[in-house]
This record gives sequence, structure tokens and C-alpha cells, in this order.
Amino acid sequence: MSGTWVEVNDRMQQGYRYALTAPVAKDFHADFTPDLTPAEMLALGVFGGKYMTDCQDEFPRDWFADARLSPRRNARLNFFGVEASQRLSQWRAKGWLHPDDPRGWFQWYCRYFLGRRLPGEDERQIGRWKAIRRHLVQLRRHCEPCDWHCRPRQRQALLQWAYDSRGL
Repeated sequence: MSGTWVEVNDRMQQGYRYALTAPVAKDFHADFTPDLTPAEMLALGVFGGKYMTDCQDEFPRDWFADARLSPRRNARLNFFGVEASQRLSQWRAKGWLHPDDPRGWFQWYCRYFLGRRLPGEDERQIGRWKAIRRHLVQLRRHCEPCDWHCRPRQRQALLQWAYDSRGL
């Protein structure tokens, strides 16, 4: 596995290379147990369909077979039909982005899923992922089971962090 390299040349990164050092979808950190794969997230509808429109060459084609994508952000493409993300400029201002992943958490997750490991950054992103769980508690506390109309923005936000709240 240590000899596989991915080169990225898209709108946000030129000449970026990373090594795949773990098997695809395996050897995740013990604290990181996402409910959804990147392909499942894209098929369900995340980030208004805009997130992965110019960097598909980096990832497996089958991830995009059922992806809900659009040249412009469109909240209706999100599974819960609502906007639940902040703009990239806000992510930058809050210091949430790492230079290796200028698109943010989901880009990190896609690359982690494929087998890239970045010591330090992996732990930071997994910590951010774990912190989002607080929204699951709120859904359980305030919503009837499977009431997708209850707190749809929170549900969409969870979906965008690979948590599946559809069964709650």
C-alpha cells in the first residue's frame, strides 16, 4: 500500500500529492466509526450538490454514479431539502481548513477513506467529527422516531458529517 500515490490537479489544488498507506475503507482510528461512506453521502445529497463538481478525477467513479451534483449550490438537492452548511469563506475564517484539504472535512474524509493518513490532522478531524454527535442527542431528545421534518437542518448537518439520522 505504501507505494500508491495520488496526484491532484483541480480548481483548488495543483500538484498536490498524497500517499495511500492504508487499505480502502479499513484501518480507521478506533474512535472513528462513520455511518456512511463518501459515495452514500453523495447519493443522499450533501452540500447542495456543489462540493465535488471539479475534483471527481481524484476519486473512484462509482462514488459519483448516483451522486446528487449541481454546478451551483442547490439546497433542494440535499437529502433533507434544506441548507445546513456555512460558506467556504466562513470555514477559512474559523480556521477549520488544513492546507492539505482546502475543501474541508468531507475532503479529508474522502481521502482518509481511500487510505491517506495524516498524523495530527487525522486526530483533529476525528475530534471535530466526534463533537458533532451532540446533535444526535438533541434529535433523540426533541424528535419523534423517524420524523424527518423535526430539525431538518440538524439532520442535514449530521448527514454531512457521515452520521445517518434517518432512523432516529
